[in-house]
Amino acid sequence: MASNFNIIEANWAEHKQQLMHIRTQVFMLEQHVSADLEWDGLDDTAIHLLAVNDTGVAIGCARLLHNGSIGRMAVLKEWRGVRVGSMLLSAAIKRHQQQGVDAITLSAQMHAMLFYEKAGFTICSQPYLDANILHVDMRLISGR
Repeated sequence: MASNFNIIEANWAEHKQQLMHIRTQVFMLEQHVSADLEWDGLDDTAIHLLAVNDTGVAIGCARLLHNGSIGRMAVLKEWRGVRVGSMLLSAAIKRHQQQGVDAITLSAQMHAMLFYEKAGFTICSQPYLDANILHVDMRLISGR
């Protein structure tokens, strides 16, 4: 499999099926997150990033909320390990910084903590359960 892909800014109305497919595969099927938790009503007003391969197939996504948070980061299993997640995270950070966000936040699954720490995020909460998965809140102060 080639590892050529691009990150594009997507909107929910136009890219809903692609975004839903990725999140369904990763969160609902792999991690058993319920539909009522996954589809929280915030997608219409969010900024979405979509990773697409060189044939135009969606392979990863992230959601940016207007409060400075990054969430719903997901990469299809067969595309993990080729920097799709890192590129999505970098693009999300850059987009929030362009909007003047001083503190970018996210809720990280415990197994992904080191991934976010490598990007400069620090833990700012005790571990907690969300969708029956252990998480911690993390924060990146802009300019670090």
